[in-house]
Amino acid sequence: MFESYWRKMGDKCTVVIAGYDSLSYFADTKNLCWFLEPKLEGAIKGLHRAVGNAAADDHHVVVGTGSSQLILAALYALSPQDEPEPISVVSAVPYYSSYPEMTDFLRSGLYKWAGDAQNLDTDGPYIELVTSPNNPDGVTREAIVVNRGQGKLVHDLAYYWPHYTPISHPADYDVMLFTASKCTGHAGSRIGWALVRDKDVARKMTKFIELNTIGVSKESQLRAAKVLGAVSDSCQRSGSLEFDNFFEYSKNLLAERWDKLRDVVKRSGIFSLPEYPPQHCLFTGELTVAHPAFAWMKCSESIEDCVKFLREHKILTRSGKRFGTEQKYVRLSMVSRDEEFNLLLQRLLAIQGRD
Repeated sequence: MFESYWRKMGDKCTVVIAGYDSLSYFADTKNLCWFLEPKLEGAIKGLHRAVGNAAADDHHVVVGTGSSQLILAALYALSPQDEPEPISVVSAVPYYSSYPEMTDFLRSGLYKWAGDAQNLDTDGPYIELVTSPNNPDGVTREAIVVNRGQGKLVHDLAYYWPHYTPISHPADYDVMLFTASKCTGHAGSRIGWALVRDKDVARKMTKFIELNTIGVSKESQLRAAKVLGAVSDSCQRSGSLEFDNFFEYSKNLLAERWDKLRDVVKRSGIFSLPEYPPQHCLFTGELTVAHPAFAWMKCSESIEDCVKFLREHKILTRSGKRFGTEQKYVRLSMVSRDEEFNLLLQRLLAIQGRD
């Protein structure tokens, strides 16, 4: 979906890297995250200041190969090293579909997936993954079991940007994860970043990435720095044809798509979508509603398996079962190219009234 914006920007985000540049593993030996490019750190903090969605200046920045690597780095850093049993990792249903597999893939002795945060049945230490806005349903979330003394929180804020949701406050948590793939659409660059309050936790996360991949690609970091800088500039030059505000441009596209999808769903009589309450957005200064990157759609009671039903009509979705809930729910992407999204609407329309 974001490709149209970046095509319009032309070569403003082009980065030229000579053959002799960026040969070393190191970027800044004085920085706790020694492989973090200074240009990227500056661009990250500048963008958060421009948007107002996170208190970045008093946190350490740790860069990762997407937020996926940073999730594992955070689990490593927050897990007790001397406990006889692995620490429980939980998230409230419906949770991001990759959390269980990511957590248990290596069968670590440090941590293990323990499912729905609302069903946590231990008085011992735990880590709760708080995704807000949530993937898949777009709901703004708080921690479920934060009142227990031995709990540690990781806030996955990949979608806390003004094109997806109202910015209600600057997030100021101990560990906050962001990613360029959801912010700007540059998923292929594989750049994510963590804002970490505690120096020791940030150091452990850096050590995990050092042992895992010996740092993060310099080329990707420099490209991401250029892109994030362009987004920050666009926030300051709103209304200029040359520098369309990226978030306003993307929000308008998503709002238009959501209006079209809601119209189709309303006419179908088969599906339903969540409603999002209006909130004041600090970034836009307006009352607005969420326009999530995914639609969390529910099929009517007579349809047992919504994924199977839609696949029969050539519509690919992800089942609610993957997110820890019923098969009557599916996740639809709202951020595909125009032609793909329009085809989705056509195929949904074609099955309206057929139950």
